[in-house]
Amino acid sequence: MNSHGFIKRWLLAALVAPALTIMAQPTGDSIPPKVNELKVDLQFMTRGEARHGGLMSKGDHSDEEEGEEEKKTPNSNFLLTRTRLAINYKRDWLEARVTPQHSGVWGQEGKGGFNLFETWVKLNAPFGLFAQVGRMALDYDDERIIGSDDWAMASSSHDVLRVGYEGHGHKAHVILAYNQNSTVMTVGDSHYANGAQPYKTMHTAWYHYDLPRFPLGMSVLFMNVGMESDPDAFTKGTMYQQLIGGYLKFHPNRWLAEVSYYHQMGKNEFAQKIDAWMMSAKVKFQPANYGFTVGYDYLSGDDHFAVPTGGSIGMSLHKVIKGFSTVYGSHHKFYGAMDFFYVSTYFNGFTPGLQNAYFKANYSPIKGLNINASYHYLATATKLEKLDRSLGNEFELQASYAITRDIAISLGGSFMKGTETMEKLKRSTNKNVLRWSWISLNVNPRIFSFKW
Repeated sequence: MNSHGFIKRWLLAALVAPALTIMAQPTGDSIPPKVNELKVDLQFMTRGEARHGGLMSKGDHSDEEEGEEEKKTPNSNFLLTRTRLAINYKRDWLEARVTPQHSGVWGQEGKGGFNLFETWVKLNAPFGLFAQVGRMALDYDDERIIGSDDWAMASSSHDVLRVGYEGHGHKAHVILAYNQNSTVMTVGDSHYANGAQPYKTMHTAWYHYDLPRFPLGMSVLFMNVGMESDPDAFTKGTMYQQLIGGYLKFHPNRWLAEVSYYHQMGKNEFAQKIDAWMMSAKVKFQPANYGFTVGYDYLSGDDHFAVPTGGSIGMSLHKVIKGFSTVYGSHHKFYGAMDFFYVSTYFNGFTPGLQNAYFKANYSPIKGLNINASYHYLATATKLEKLDRSLGNEFELQASYAITRDIAISLGGSFMKGTETMEKLKRSTNKNVLRWSWISLNVNPRIFSFKW
């Protein structure tokens, strides 16, 4: 073979071989799709808190001589911690999650609290239908009524069956729960108390709609909660209380407006009639890397508050309960960061309600750094005998910085100048010296992700 023929054959092979190689490669249709996905996420969070002046203990109901109460003002310093391992599995129509969690205090006797924060399976059907069952965190709208309360180390989750539809701007969920704390075969015994949630039964319907091509979303919420009657109640059995209300969110460009209203009715654990309500409204303007928010919350309170000299709350007979219950919301997000209201109940279970007028400002000078300042004016909703409604003024300053994508540090401080009303209602041990500061580290890496 002459050199000319060899070169021609070599060039032909060089041109044909790549084409044959490409043709020999399997097409997308012949490659089995990777339908299984497994992700594992870790969360480690620790928070140190220092508080000067706090909620009264249940034994602090007697009068104190002037100056004695200042000596009893608590100074609490502690470190909280939470560790979660979220294991998520997904395969076209099937999803599942298991999240073991440990929460506690540094140096706590024993092993702290270990539980399954979430463990559920979800089946996704055609046309946006789904069914989900197990223990899960529930977050709806602004989390005022139903939220996971992530600030609390243990947070909040529910054992429920949830079915629904999501698609074309519509979301409709139905949630059903029946709680007991142990299996029981004794007639008349109730074992749901002190469980994951305090209710015996819970039925919830939620519908949300986002308007197309218009920045408006609206929700309607209905809850029917069954509580076992109190052992001291004259009427025995399951008492049902209802909540119905709505939420609107309008978000044009740099503006945000939110409005909500909820009404409670039915009967409480003592078979007393309930007629309570709340409303909230806020407007936020975010023109650049800074913004401002102004808002107002009103939660109705029980009538006929008389505050005796000893400080305990005297009550006349209540035929109707008018104090609004914030049910299962993320309470720390609202009503002041020092958590004097709706995180802890009043000693006798009644409440004078709350008015919360606030102003907030935020500023982000550099990427990852956010600074927030807020002011709250707090007052009771109910008119009190011989006391002013004003509870005090609370000032807050917070900052957070994302060190990396999955590591963030945040800190904050609050100061409240309370009133005589605040002190007499036993919401604090001292009306003038109420301070709280905290610092938190939050680490959220994804440690494993795999498809097959």
